[in-house]
Amino acid sequence: MTAVDDRPDTAAGEVGRARLRKEDQRLITGRTRWTDNLQLPGMLHIAMVRSPVAHATIAGIDTEAARQAPGVVAVLTGADVRDGQGAVANAWPITTDQKTPAHLPFAIDRVACAGEIVAAVVARTAAAARDAAELVDVDYDELPAVLDAKEAVSDAVLAHPDLGTNTSAVWTLDSAQGGTGGDVDEAIEKARADGIVIEREYRQQRLIPSFMEPRSTVVDPTGEQVTVWTSTQVPHILRFLIAATTGMPESKVRVIAPDVGGGFGGKLQTTAEEFVTLAVARHVGKPVKYTETRSESLVSGHHGRDQYQTLTLAATKEGKVTALKVDLVANLGAYVGLVGGGVPVLGAWMFNAIYKFDAYRFTVRTVLTNTTWVDAYRGAGRPEATYAIERLMDELAAEVGVDPLEIRERNWITHDEFPFTSVAGMTYDSGNYEAATARAVELFDYEALRREQQERRDRNDPVQLGIGVSTFTEMCGLAPSRVLGTLNYGAGGWEHASIRMLPTGKVEVITGTSPHGQGHVTAWSQIAADRLGVPFEDVEVLHGDTQIAPRGLDTYGSRSLVVGGEAVVRAADKVVAKAKLVAAHLLEASVDDLEFSGGRFTVKGTDKGIGITEVAAAQFTSHNLAEGMESGIDADATFDPESFSFPHGTHLCAVEVDTETGQVRMRKYVCVDDVGQIVNPLIVEGQVHGGLVQGIAQALWEEAVFDDNGTLVTGSFVDYTLPTAADTISFVTDNTTSPSTTNTLGTKGVGEAGAIASTPAVVNAVVDALRPMGVHDIQMPCTPERVWRAIRSAGNEPASASTPEAQPHFDDGAPNSAPADPSSSASAEGAGQ
Repeated sequence: MTAVDDRPDTAAGEVGRARLRKEDQRLITGRTRWTDNLQLPGMLHIAMVRSPVAHATIAGIDTEAARQAPGVVAVLTGADVRDGQGAVANAWPITTDQKTPAHLPFAIDRVACAGEIVAAVVARTAAAARDAAELVDVDYDELPAVLDAKEAVSDAVLAHPDLGTNTSAVWTLDSAQGGTGGDVDEAIEKARADGIVIEREYRQQRLIPSFMEPRSTVVDPTGEQVTVWTSTQVPHILRFLIAATTGMPESKVRVIAPDVGGGFGGKLQTTAEEFVTLAVARHVGKPVKYTETRSESLVSGHHGRDQYQTLTLAATKEGKVTALKVDLVANLGAYVGLVGGGVPVLGAWMFNAIYKFDAYRFTVRTVLTNTTWVDAYRGAGRPEATYAIERLMDELAAEVGVDPLEIRERNWITHDEFPFTSVAGMTYDSGNYEAATARAVELFDYEALRREQQERRDRNDPVQLGIGVSTFTEMCGLAPSRVLGTLNYGAGGWEHASIRMLPTGKVEVITGTSPHGQGHVTAWSQIAADRLGVPFEDVEVLHGDTQIAPRGLDTYGSRSLVVGGEAVVRAADKVVAKAKLVAAHLLEASVDDLEFSGGRFTVKGTDKGIGITEVAAAQFTSHNLAEGMESGIDADATFDPESFSFPHGTHLCAVEVDTETGQVRMRKYVCVDDVGQIVNPLIVEGQVHGGLVQGIAQALWEEAVFDDNGTLVTGSFVDYTLPTAADTISFVTDNTTSPSTTNTLGTKGVGEAGAIASTPAVVNAVVDALRPMGVHDIQMPCTPERVWRAIRSAGNEPASASTPEAQPHFDDGAPNSAPADPSSSASAEGAGQ
């Protein structure tokens, strides 16, 4: 029996209903409580002194001038709190011989990247602390720095000289060795002799997670326990690591994640800033607060992506893929983050995507450099994999001479083949790629846009139309604990929930997940309301406080609903089972004769019944319980899935590319996602929209850039192009539904979907527009300069000289097919003078 057999009837219930979020009233009216809003009596403030150089030994730190500054209470360095500062942990050593440099919150003798903390100034106000931090004089003896992942492989310059190498680990997944497929080298050689071999290198540029709320931490050491408020995705993991690395008992550490303004993986860490704030608070014995500036966030919060991807795809002459070989060099930055080493490994199971072929090998070399450390960023390994395979499938389509949709259909897993075990060894639970693609094609008006594209090409229009295709799947619901154990991951994949039935008729749901904008309170209320038959409004959801919700593994990787939501279901079912025994006693009926529906127990064939909230009240008084019956119908449940779930979708993008300027403008974007059973369509819609913008931003705008000295030159939003709503267009979204078979809700996860699929869709569209001009790749982000250079590098001349009849560019998405208006050209020239 699968979980599908126990799926609840949601025909008229809360699940599937487009509820406005309970959280919105606070979150969008400024009535919420961010960490930086906290004010405690006698609280002091911290400013961090950070290294401006990428690699250096610390010859000395002169703090005297800062100590004398107005309002300053203390200036601390690593030497002052050496034994009590804890350590920033790596929880996922991907090999037994992985090189993991020690990562202390305060750098003491050497800094390995710009932005490392070398001292902390504690003052009565934040402004006084920042002013005094400028007076700390640090004497650096600069060392050679290695910044690029490929250069790091040679070990010519070492990021950490004591390690003797920059290679942290080498990890391989081979279908021949794992018994899930054939020998990849043999398949590639066969294709070289009688087929097609496509070899490409793609660059996943470095990105910077940019959440709405900068990171902030408040620590109060003055009570019976140390209380830490922090803007984190992982309060439970942080509590554990504080205890594990400082020696404090877990019972003496309380971590609270108040309202948290976004994360995207950027708050999936235990950060140096949190440990420094903790160490300072314990040292001075008073509450302290640290809130980073936006510039600090960009330079010292962890970064994402940063891979070189070398790929070899083998196929028959008809375009049937036979093998794929993937070689990655992944830049970890200066340190191995909490899950940083494992992020590229997560992609190992997704490079094969929705396709079935016989041979596969994935190898990743993770390397250390003197750059900001790299860790999980929205999708964590899966966007990187999807980008590579979807770019390759377009290349294969061009080689075979068929439409990109056709080449995908020739290779994808058909809906009647699920469950399907991929060449990478993952068993996909359910899916229907045909249905999602057919719906996307319909909404996109695919054929009409292809006709327009051909018309533009025929008349050599300087504004070419490109159409990008991206189909994807991802693994969500991280994860089965036994699988994580085989990967040497430092935690399990279970999630916990408790349900308290209060005598007032209200219901409290306590969840181990910790939201940062996803709408857990609303979705969990909908689930509990359906399962218990109580009003949606009567459900309260508590989270994000290790004292209130002591068990949990937090929120990341689209695991919350799939694992945590299912835990709520199971806790609710336990409540009903307990309540049924009490109801039978109160109704003087046999348990076997009771039915439960709509929150009410009834005796079969009669009108006798009692509501579950009445049972809860009877339990509270305990005036009439059966002999020996234990009072209480509250229940706990822990859910550990047997496998992942695999959402999928088809994304289609149309862009207009100005071949004279390199400017790319979005024309139309359609996506049809299959995320299984949807609990709240409004939340899903919001998640998809946000993900789309993040993925499109990687394709067109965002890139973290260091200069030759290791200084982040994109250290502000002036230089790091973060998009706004004005930079995008209205998206067309829809869903198909293939319920997951790994949980009773049938949900699959949606948090990363938009970010995974949209990047290759956009880049495929840009390349598609320019392929007739000899352009086969453009490195992300596809800025106007890069697009322009790609066009010129392919030997093309400006098109405008031969096409004076061209329409004005980018007329708000209107097809550029009407005859030219000479006055428009004249006006444009005039405007440009």
